[in-house]
Amino acid sequence: MAPDMHVFHAQPRAKRAPGHGIRHEGKFMRTKLVGLLAATLLGGPATVTAATISLFEAAGPDPASITAARDAFRAAIGGGTVAGANGSFGGVRREINWDGVPDSFADPNQLPANFFNVNSPRGVVLSTPGTGFMVSANAGQVAPIEFGFADQLQPFSPQRLFTAVNSNVVQVNFFVPGTETAANTTAFGLVFTGVDFVGETLLEFFDPNGDLFYSHTALVSGTEGLSFLGAMVTGGSIGFVRIFSGTSTFLSNGVLGNPEGDFVAMDDFILAEPTSAATVPEPGTLALLGLGLAGLGFVRRRHSHHADSVFTAFESA
Repeated sequence: MAPDMHVFHAQPRAKRAPGHGIRHEGKFMRTKLVGLLAATLLGGPATVTAATISLFEAAGPDPASITAARDAFRAAIGGGTVAGANGSFGGVRREINWDGVPDSFADPNQLPANFFNVNSPRGVVLSTPGTGFMVSANAGQVAPIEFGFADQLQPFSPQRLFTAVNSNVVQVNFFVPGTETAANTTAFGLVFTGVDFVGETLLEFFDPNGDLFYSHTALVSGTEGLSFLGAMVTGGSIGFVRIFSGTSTFLSNGVLGNPEGDFVAMDDFILAEPTSAATVPEPGTLALLGLGLAGLGFVRRRHSHHADSVFTAFESA
């Protein structure tokens, strides 16, 4: 019997009231088997094996609505609850909550793309087809809180939020923390705020070869609500992740590039410790996952869903 495939299908644009269609406590995790096309090391015939993707998701009007899903994701990765230096939990999990970003790198100033691999090494380097990144100001600063949209957003871990500038797309690349050595991870998730529309906020997971192997949309939270979305891979690895946050773009405080679209900001990032690609065991890897799924007819290729200009910007960065 063929493995159970869990594949993203775009949904028609539809706005839902806060709390509608939301997964509640006890229903925030699903586990799926995903086909892997693996060849023998000596060039033998390809065989289909399976990797497991565990999906964690929840949404609701306040932090309590998503805390159980966030905690389950943390527990699945491991590392306990006591943070060490640079957001490290037991050497197996890293977290970014933006609140430790100094004022000099927060609104109205931009955040360096490599801040969380150089200034505070956590193995994350960001890129975007936009013009940069911004972390929101704390109360009492010159810039307004929550990018001037406090009536639409709320932080999960107060006070700061995160967004790209002039784009709704962020790519997350992984490195051995504090080095320039490219790395992979096995889990990535984050908190969104202000998800009003179905199918417009999502995560795309790429294997170490750069092929898309899995994507999933965030649950609707409603205005000022919170959504958690994360996935963990067992028997494989994640090369990088692309985040699509609504359809409206942040230009400056209180100003959006597409006012009729959905402006979605981000809070906490959670990921498994990035490790050098050389340490990932074979053949239990997702490096061939895109090929395997393409052969079975179940996955979109890199350029089939989003504008080519987005990917050109990434590839030329």
